[in-house]
Amino acid sequence: MQIKTMGWWALLGMAFTVATKADDIEMVADDAVGGLHFPESVACDGGSGALYVSEFVSALKPTEKDGQGRISKFDRDGSMVEERFLPAGDDVLHKPKGVWLDGTRLWVTDIDAVWIFDTQSRQGRKLALPGAEFANDVTVTGDTAYVSDNRLDAVFTITPADFLDDSVTPTVAQVAAGQSVYPNGVYPAADGRLLLAGMAGDGEARGVYALDSAGKVAPVTDALGRLDGLYETADGTLLTTDWGSGALVAWDEDGGRHVLAKDFKGPADFCAWRTDDGLRLVVPDLVKGELRLIRLR
Repeated sequence: MQIKTMGWWALLGMAFTVATKADDIEMVADDAVGGLHFPESVACDGGSGALYVSEFVSALKPTEKDGQGRISKFDRDGSMVEERFLPAGDDVLHKPKGVWLDGTRLWVTDIDAVWIFDTQSRQGRKLALPGAEFANDVTVTGDTAYVSDNRLDAVFTITPADFLDDSVTPTVAQVAAGQSVYPNGVYPAADGRLLLAGMAGDGEARGVYALDSAGKVAPVTDALGRLDGLYETADGTLLTTDWGSGALVAWDEDGGRHVLAKDFKGPADFCAWRTDDGLRLVVPDLVKGELRLIRLR
């Protein structure tokens, strides 16, 4: 594994004020960690600094059930901690995609199921998603987990979100089906709605949409591309990755679409956190097999 210079990565803090327009955001560092095996998503632990990365491992075949998938653990500076952190014991992952971390709970999507793991005990439990075709990203808000399926063009809800204990019987339901969104990335908006990044198999550009508590879907942006990862900053600016242009882009209502970082081959689902001098992002490139470590201000 090759690691480029990343001295700035250790400068961590908690306060951050982002520019008020997408075209005012500046990328001030862009480094890379190579040697990964088809990384699809990253979750970051704001306390310990750990990064949890889902990897296909064997091949770029996102629906192949070969039992080779894994969650790798990295330090925040991109140094490998443990190549196969999860699954443990007899648990098996195939092509893990979206990951979401809350405390010690880690949710992971895997084709037609979602897993929940405890990052301390490494205990895991798998939950089948009946009817799922391509379980993609996952996020948790309140007592509900949301899983996107961009081939089925629907979102699954799982309540309660924490179903690790075998005594818990979660309820699985479908919402926002057939809305021509083809949701990929999902992210909880500050206003309580669920943000959906659109990525259709027909190659047509989609935008970001919002799902409200009544199950209604409304567009938030115009068409931005073939979108994957998604993040909302404190002022409402949206960051997303676009497979169509191979870029990380920012969007706001006034400034529109603005490219922040280019030259990705497979810009997938990223994580981000605030510091005292900007915003840190870890963006996996599924095709290149690397993590891009980006700082914005």
